[in-house]
Amino acid sequence: MTEYPTALGASSLNGITLLGQDLAEDVMGKVGFGELAFWLATQRRPTPGQTRVFEAVLAALADHGFTPTAITARLTFLSAPDSVQGALAAGLLGGGSRFLGVTEDCGRFLHEALSAAADGHPADEAGWDELALATVRSAREARTKIPGLGHHVHKEGDPRTPRLFRIATEEGLFGPHLSLFAAIGRVHPQVLGRTLPLNGAGVCGAALADLGLPLELLRAFALLARTAGLIGQLAEEIRTPVANDIFLSVDLNNRAVPPSPHGA
Repeated sequence: MTEYPTALGASSLNGITLLGQDLAEDVMGKVGFGELAFWLATQRRPTPGQTRVFEAVLAALADHGFTPTAITARLTFLSAPDSVQGALAAGLLGGGSRFLGVTEDCGRFLHEALSAAADGHPADEAGWDELALATVRSAREARTKIPGLGHHVHKEGDPRTPRLFRIATEEGLFGPHLSLFAAIGRVHPQVLGRTLPLNGAGVCGAALADLGLPLELLRAFALLARTAGLIGQLAEEIRTPVANDIFLSVDLNNRAVPPSPHGA
């Protein structure tokens, strides 16, 4: 008989285990959801400090107002109110390189830069600035954007960034990814000729990477956070609906034009 081993959940006639714990007695009412999500992903129970940083990231990414993900969820719910799972899924499917995906992109970008550093991790701020300058120059030469740099609204500074820096510092979890990200914030004007804010999605990616979470799952944690936000969006849509107005504002204001002669 083929066996399929798992350290996650398993059920028997008289009980349920999760991560080697008795679900009913050892987890329910004793382990918070953020702590459990971390534990499930890593199969190691986080320290209180790790839990605090992780949950701060989840809070930072939960909801940003009428973003495309929120509007999509509301419009899908308008079209199929019998399918809340469809509305949630529609909103989550919009998590990509412009919204939510920056968290993973930034974590990967920083990790690759750290891995390529020939002399290991710098010992002081001057060393981090030197590595950051080399990283920004390399990105400029390759004509690639630096994930986590810039924001379409918070042009003078994203309030989530210094707050997460402080929380990570307080918990002794300000690691190499956050150090490099902060240094990029300090030195990039020397290369780009302008000052851009370090955005919240980027600092969240740096913080998650410093927690040792799998790079392949960083976007998943952003989606986990946004799920809570989308539930809030749908709950508000039930109480004070706006999706139909959004739909009609487009439907009643469209303008017919002839097809493009080049099909573009």
